[in-house]
Amino acid sequence: MWRRLINKNNIALPESLAKIKKELKKKSKEPSKIQKSLLLPEEQLIVQQIAEKTEQFNKNNVTRTQAYLEYYLRHPEIHWAFLGHMVSRNGGWNMTDLKGGILPRILTKNEAVSYFTFLERGNWLIFQDAYPQFLVYEESLKRGLNLFYLLRSFNVSTFMETIWNHFWINRDTYILAIALVINEQSYLEKRVLGNKVFKKDVFNTLEFKLQDFLSLNHILFPFINKLKIELIGQTLHNFENLDERILLGKRLYAILFRDEKRLKMVEQWAKATPHTGSRKDYWPHIFNTVDEGVPGGLFKPRLKSCQIVKNSPRIYSPTLEFAWKNVSQESAEIGDWFTDWDVIHYLMDSKETVDGEIEDEYCKTLERLELAASTKEAISILD
Repeated sequence: MWRRLINKNNIALPESLAKIKKELKKKSKEPSKIQKSLLLPEEQLIVQQIAEKTEQFNKNNVTRTQAYLEYYLRHPEIHWAFLGHMVSRNGGWNMTDLKGGILPRILTKNEAVSYFTFLERGNWLIFQDAYPQFLVYEESLKRGLNLFYLLRSFNVSTFMETIWNHFWINRDTYILAIALVINEQSYLEKRVLGNKVFKKDVFNTLEFKLQDFLSLNHILFPFINKLKIELIGQTLHNFENLDERILLGKRLYAILFRDEKRLKMVEQWAKATPHTGSRKDYWPHIFNTVDEGVPGGLFKPRLKSCQIVKNSPRIYSPTLEFAWKNVSQESAEIGDWFTDWDVIHYLMDSKETVDGEIEDEYCKTLERLELAASTKEAISILD
């Protein structure tokens, strides 16, 4: 896959990436390892404290999402922390949709549980890999000392150790952010996308394959503009393709960080709006944490041009706390995804302009979902 990308972008690497390439080429031939027992007592204590703090905040989607934001507010130079916060909000909304007012009419209970398990595992895995990196950086700043060799104690990829060492000297916020996008998506590739259970129960189901048709994979970034909540974002197609997910991450980064004024508006909304997992967080005129529908009543579409039809109930969107219990996760599978330095070509900045217009598309998706739910219900009655 990397080779295909390079053929399309056969451009000489800038000096900064050439240096990274040289280091990665060495590491791809001789991957380095470090045993915890070789660390000094003080270093072991740092590792232990970081592990405990990571576990503390990795309880559920809400605690993770909040931890990302609080870290970004402390270290705004770590752009991925805010990108991760906003994408993690979307993960929470996707989780609660499975217990909301529409999807339970389309999916079976077993399918909903499988989808949640898949979303939760991915959300958990990314946090337990990314957050220790952030805390090692924070500790390095406190001590004025490069501690990134400690990342190996958390089984962080040698790719990211190289990138953090580069960032420590050069402070290139773009390279670090996109490297984290590459790392987290590559990290998930075998652990989630290659998982046999998820392939069987999620990716091979009709409903998952219909996601492209229904455009369910919207990633939304709300912001406040003249006292009105607006949405920008992107839609992911072909979720199972690593290349697509990385390029999506680059576009999402561009949407957030290329426009300083809009970034401030998204930050303002995020700081003012605690993440609950309910879509009421951004559109209370359409969604509500209370189910306003008639119990046992037939489902009727109620949306038109992203407005609730007069005298119709809002769409039920519960909080995460109400929808799903916390899940105890098995330890992450050991192994470094990094084998080929060619991956650094993703770090080339194409200066792509991405407008992020998504509101109309998202409104149409909601209407299509309502139609799918009412149609399936009508068919089940006829059966």
